[in-house]
Amino acid sequence: MGFLRSYRLRLQRKRWRIRAWRKSRQLTAVNDRTREIRPDDIIVFSTFRNENVRLPYFLDYYRKMGVGHFIMVDNDSDDGGREYLAGQGDVSLWTTTGSYKRARFGVDWLNWLQWQHGHKHWCLVVDPDELLVYPFCDTRPLRALTDWLDASSIKSFGAMLLDMYPKGRIDEAPYERGQDPIDLACWFDAGNYAISKNTKFGNLWIQGGPRARKFFPTEPDRAPALNKIPLVKWDRQYAYVSSTHMLLPRGLNLVYDEWGGEKASGVLLHTKFLDTFTVKAREELERKQHYANSHEYRAYAAGLVENPDLWCKWSEKYINWRQLEILGLMSKGNWA
Repeated sequence: MGFLRSYRLRLQRKRWRIRAWRKSRQLTAVNDRTREIRPDDIIVFSTFRNENVRLPYFLDYYRKMGVGHFIMVDNDSDDGGREYLAGQGDVSLWTTTGSYKRARFGVDWLNWLQWQHGHKHWCLVVDPDELLVYPFCDTRPLRALTDWLDASSIKSFGAMLLDMYPKGRIDEAPYERGQDPIDLACWFDAGNYAISKNTKFGNLWIQGGPRARKFFPTEPDRAPALNKIPLVKWDRQYAYVSSTHMLLPRGLNLVYDEWGGEKASGVLLHTKFLDTFTVKAREELERKQHYANSHEYRAYAAGLVENPDLWCKWSEKYINWRQLEILGLMSKGNWA
C-alpha cells in the first residue's frame, strides 16, 4: 500500500475518532460501573433496542464464557430492557434517544465507549442476537483463546456471521425469555456463500446464506455482509469503520491467511429468525434507521408477507463447533 493511501486511511481513522467524541454527547449514563472493571477483564460492548426478551440468555451465555463486564448502549427501548440491565451488577449502561442511523448504526457510540473503557482489554462487540462460537469453546473459556492470541501477537479475531433458523414457519415456536435460541433456530446453510476481498481495507467480504437466497434472490450482491471482526485487543488509536465488518488500522482486518494456510477463526451464531422477528422487522422498517434507507428491512417485510420457511433440503442442523470446522466455516488454525 502506497504512502498516499496509508496517509488517507490515517486521516479517516482520526475522523472516526473525532466523530465518536462528538456523538458521545448523545449518551446518558444510567449505571456506570466501569470503575469495577479489572485490568484483565474481557469486555462485551453492545448496542440494542427492545431486546428485553433476549437479554437474560445473552448475559448468561457470555458470563459462562468468561466475560468480566458488559458495556451496553440502549437506543430508546420501551420494553423494559433498560430497567433490567440497570439492575445487573456487571453491566455498565448508557441510554440515548439519538438517531441510530446518524451514529453510523451505533458504531460511533461504541467507538467512544471503547476509547474510554476498552484500552488494553480484549473487547468483544456483539449484538444480543449473536452468540460467539470458537475452537474448543466447549472445553476452554474465552480467556484461553485471548491468552493464545496474546502469545501469538495476534490482535484481532475474525468470525463469520451464520444465520440460524427454525424448520417451519418462523412464528410456529414462540421464544421464551431466558431460553437458548438455538433450541428453536438450530438450522443453517452449510454452503451458498460468496467471498471477495475489499482492496481498500483488506478485509474479506462474505455474502450468502438464507437471507441472500430468500430475501435477495435476484440481487445477491445486496444481501447483508456476513464477515465480522468482533474480538479485538483494543487500543485508543483503533476505530471500527462499518459495524464490526472492518477496522482501522488496516492490519487488524487481516484475520485470514493470504498464503494458503489457515488462521484461527470463529462463528457468530445469528439468532435473528425467531417468532419475534416479524414484529421487529416492521418496527425497524417504520423507524428507517438502518443501512441504505433500510433496503434490508424492506426486503424482509416483503418476504415475510407469507412468513416464509427458511429451511430447505440443503439445510444443516447445528451440532457443535467441530461440525462448523469440518464444513469450512471456521478454523482452529495452529491453536491445538
